[in-house]
Amino acid sequence: MIGQEQVYARLKELNIDFHYLEHPPAPSIEIGRQYWEHLPGIHCKNLFFRNHKGNRHYLVVFHCEQNLAIRDLELKLRQGKLSFASEKRLLNYLGLQPGSVSPFGLINDLDNHVYVFLDQKLKNFEFLSFHPNDNRASLTISSRDFIRFMESSGNDFEWLELY
Repeated sequence: MIGQEQVYARLKELNIDFHYLEHPPAPSIEIGRQYWEHLPGIHCKNLFFRNHKGNRHYLVVFHCEQNLAIRDLELKLRQGKLSFASEKRLLNYLGLQPGSVSPFGLINDLDNHVYVFLDQKLKNFEFLSFHPNDNRASLTISSRDFIRFMESSGNDFEWLELY
């Protein structure tokens, strides 16, 4: 299977079932839509930010069909001025390449540095889909199991109304 082995090991350890789909690289939502139509549930957009000082990093997860302006996000999150984190920071904190950002990257954040904001509306969907840290595949897990995964990560997270 395509993706980081640690993702599959953690899902197995947590006894989390998933639906697996291989597809050509899907580094953006626009490209991925053509492959996800047969997946149950919804695919999530995952954005990785840093604060103005560069000492705090955030993963923001929400429905892929939604758009968020950074200024609106700054007001919602109350973390000061935000900007997209660099490729170097993404690799350093989540062990990921651009186009493969996923909450599953938290398995690489051994210091639990990244704080996660999850859109409250994700709880309304039975299944959520993410890349397994490689954009050539997608995994779908139940929302309930996603919460279990997040709790096991050791990273702090909170649910918010993002839009």
